[in-house]
Amino acid sequence: MECSWKTVLLLVCASLGVQYTAIRTLRDSMSGPSRWAALCDDSWMPVELPQKHILLFATTRSGSSFTGQLLNQHPGIFYVFEPLYHVQQAFTNSSSRLRRTLDRRALLGAYRDLLLNLYTCDLHFMENYIRPEAQDHITSSFFRRSSSHALCSPPVCLEGAVAMSDSPDEIWCPKKCGALNLTLAAMSCMSRGHVAIKTVRIPEVGDLRTLTEDPRLDLKIIHLVRDPRAILASRIMAFSDQFRAWKIWNATGRQPRYVDLSQITSTCKDMSASAESGLQRPAWLRGRYMLVRYEDLALHPNAGATAIYRFVGLEMEDRVRMWILKNTNSNVSAPSEWNYKYSTTRNSRATAESWRLRLSFDIVKTIQNLCSDTLALLGYKQVHSAAELRNLSQSL
Repeated sequence: MECSWKTVLLLVCASLGVQYTAIRTLRDSMSGPSRWAALCDDSWMPVELPQKHILLFATTRSGSSFTGQLLNQHPGIFYVFEPLYHVQQAFTNSSSRLRRTLDRRALLGAYRDLLLNLYTCDLHFMENYIRPEAQDHITSSFFRRSSSHALCSPPVCLEGAVAMSDSPDEIWCPKKCGALNLTLAAMSCMSRGHVAIKTVRIPEVGDLRTLTEDPRLDLKIIHLVRDPRAILASRIMAFSDQFRAWKIWNATGRQPRYVDLSQITSTCKDMSASAESGLQRPAWLRGRYMLVRYEDLALHPNAGATAIYRFVGLEMEDRVRMWILKNTNSNVSAPSEWNYKYSTTRNSRATAESWRLRLSFDIVKTIQNLCSDTLALLGYKQVHSAAELRNLSQSL
């Protein structure tokens, strides 16, 4: 069959059931038959719904961006970075009257609905939450699109065939690819065969039970945890305004009266509750849950990645190994690398316990008191002096 842009449009519309105008808009913005020739490659044609559904379940500043890239490097995985951000923003930006009627259960229900739709490649469902609203299924507001190879390479972005041979670039992707066409994103999703999603917005693994029991999914949950002392140190660095009181405490040694202890306390409680649920192996989680400590992954990235791929039932491609080699032996990210908050280029061995040189012993003692059960459950040792804290020759 001759492959032309009309053929591609008909195939896409027939397989996805979308409006012709959505694709026509994209066609009109492209010049020359060579651009459409890329879409004639059989590898981009959707065949069936994804076979494997992977959720990287974590908390903020736990190493999830780094871990997510281990999945993003696999050519058969359609990876999405924090899509639940859009749901959270939509709820947060609702009128104050509406917000009062929205409880935790409603928000979690919206999270689960979006995850289910993404796992079945219904990218158009995102339009319920993306603001400003998408026009003809095209948006420039998809959160951290650049973190996904699939959203910055053919057939979604025809400029990406060569440039995407390495990690996504925060500047390159939106500049070269333009606005994101959600119809082509859905097409890419179905062509890749597997979907992996990273989220730090679901508190406990128990909140995912309905998804693990959904017959349409074969959900695998990778529960990433990290030493809560390291999590706090990373949050202080990444979110300096929000953690200003902690910064003052760390610099002066004097605890401000207005320092908020509730956030790190909740983080520890959620991590413990989820780990306990997973380790008890209830029927709804059996064979679907894997607990991963970030420190173990940082110290032994190849072995850790191999274990993750074995758990999800996929072969670890050479491309993943090459990414690990390049991104775990660097001291400083290049200027063209990712935004520092989400950087994945690092000396992973040094990063794992670098917090011990940044946090004061006073703050460490406080976190140890607040999170003692979590530290014990996850196998993290407490320190009892400033000298013990700074002695990196003794692993915690």
